[in-house]
Amino acid sequence: MDIAHLHFLVAEADTAQRRSLVELLGQIGASRVTDVPDGQLAMQSLEAGITPAVNVAIVDLALPGMDGLELIRALGSAGNPVRLIVTGAQPAGLLFSVETLAQAYGVELLGTISKPVTAVKLKPLLENYTPLAGSAGRVDGPRFSFQEIGIGLQKRQFEPFFQPKIELATGQVKGLEAFARWRHPEHGVLGPGSFMEALEENGRVDFLDWSMIEMSVQQCRAFHDQGIPISISLNIAPETLANPAFVRQITACIGRHKVMPDYLSFEMSESAVLNTDPDFIERLVRLRMMGFGLAIDDYGTGRSNLQLLARIPFTELKIDRSFVDGASKRRPLGTVLRSCLGLAHSLDRMSVAVGVETRQDWDFLQGLGCTYAQGYHIANPMEAAAFPAWLEDWRHFF
Repeated sequence: MDIAHLHFLVAEADTAQRRSLVELLGQIGASRVTDVPDGQLAMQSLEAGITPAVNVAIVDLALPGMDGLELIRALGSAGNPVRLIVTGAQPAGLLFSVETLAQAYGVELLGTISKPVTAVKLKPLLENYTPLAGSAGRVDGPRFSFQEIGIGLQKRQFEPFFQPKIELATGQVKGLEAFARWRHPEHGVLGPGSFMEALEENGRVDFLDWSMIEMSVQQCRAFHDQGIPISISLNIAPETLANPAFVRQITACIGRHKVMPDYLSFEMSESAVLNTDPDFIERLVRLRMMGFGLAIDDYGTGRSNLQLLARIPFTELKIDRSFVDGASKRRPLGTVLRSCLGLAHSLDRMSVAVGVETRQDWDFLQGLGCTYAQGYHIANPMEAAAFPAWLEDWRHFF
């Protein structure tokens, strides 16, 4: 990418290494580089109001005054949008832990580099840079009260958008995941950031879940009637599934719309599935016996009891995007991804990689034998009416 328009900050205590890195940036096209010898000066250079703002900061872990870890914490607390590259003499495993720390603090990390820093190591990380959409891009939309959301649900302003799930071995579209969207009469299409918190605080996520289930099953029938026999997966809260009436209600729903259970899957988070309550486990077993699919979502983000995981009758293991995005370029991330895929394979389950953003990660997952992929490299979640045309284009592409 053209980096001439970016403002770089180099924070490195060693004078020779700092000068070398500044020269390296100039050689690969950077035109604005600020360099500092310690963490305090680095933080001052990154504070809000400094013009021009720093776009990318290359920071050594062993900075004096305020080391790299303290700087990451400070940037996270301040909500600073700078993109960070961390360098250090530490082993790759430890640098990978620094990536995890940055993610936990909400810092935008392009990657880490073991010293010495070279153009070969630096260029791929800079290719990950994308311009920020501005502070508004981090907000999912305006927030609403529980009462306002309830009125929107009653007026059927909520609807499912669908993101395709692709079989990596063949490129065929094998399913759709439903995402709740609010088509607000004043604010346009809103994502979960505008409504999930209020529903959770009031313990009524089931209101939204059943609205999405009903409309998704209805849309599944409509797709079938158009000659598109596609399956649909839905995210549901554990309390929705825990309701004793769930099996009866879902049976009535698919009966109304004449959809077979095989075309529906329910996704639950890893922490929600790892529940030792016998009634909950019985309900999962019953759903599988009826033919519904069950997927463990966001795998890798919880504290799995592997023995219990093996006993849960799930059909798919959905690997969290934090282990997928950039795995082709980061060896430690790729190692974790291989482990997740190996677990799915050993349990004879399908694997789904969520958050496939680049062709490189697509190819990497293909090589690892991952079953399915989802992500913006394939398609954004789309309204139901847009899917048939998208599917036709995709089939021509493949």
